[in-house]
Amino acid sequence: MIAAMANFLGYDLYDLELTTVKDNGDLRKLLIETTGKSIVVIEDIDCSLDLTGQRKKKEKDENDAETGKEKDPISKKKKEAEEESKRTGEVTLSGLLNFIDGIWSACGGEGIIVFTTNYVDRLDPALIRRGRMDKSIEMSYCRFEAFKCLIEALEASKEEARKESEEAMLKAEKADREW
Repeated sequence: MIAAMANFLGYDLYDLELTTVKDNGDLRKLLIETTGKSIVVIEDIDCSLDLTGQRKKKEKDENDAETGKEKDPISKKKKEAEEESKRTGEVTLSGLLNFIDGIWSACGGEGIIVFTTNYVDRLDPALIRRGRMDKSIEMSYCRFEAFKCLIEALEASKEEARKESEEAMLKAEKADREW
C-alpha cells in the first residue's frame, strides 16, 4: 500500500531499517540525502529501537528515588542529557524525534514519514503525539473501501499542501515587491 501511495503521489520511496543505522549522526545524514518528495518508511517501529515508553520508566524511577521531592527542570534536563550522551553509538528516541521535527522536516520538501507498528501502546507518547504524528490509520485487512478512503485522504492532503505552497509563494512575492 505504501508503494501505491508513492506511485500515486510521484514520490520516491525509502525503507529505513533503524537497527542498521549506527547512530543519530548517521540517521541525520541518511535523511538529508533523501529527495524533497519522498516517503520514508520505518516498519515495525516498536521492534526497531527501545522506543517503548523508556521515559515513563525513567520518570517512575526518579519519583521513587526522590520520595516526593521536586527536582528543578534544569537539573532534570541536565541528567537526561548526561544519560543520553552515555548511550553513544546508537539511534536514540531523541535522535528520532529530532529527525521527525528537525532538519529533515524543515528542508522545504514534501516528505512523508510512515511508521508501522503492531503495538501502538508500546511506543513512547512523545513519538505519537498530535502535531508530530499527523495521521494515525489503524488497518487490519486492507479492503477496497479502506484503500479508497486512504486515496481520498492523500488527495486532500496533497491539495492542502499545494494551496499552502501557493500562499507562501504569494507572500514571498509580495514581500519582494515591498522591499
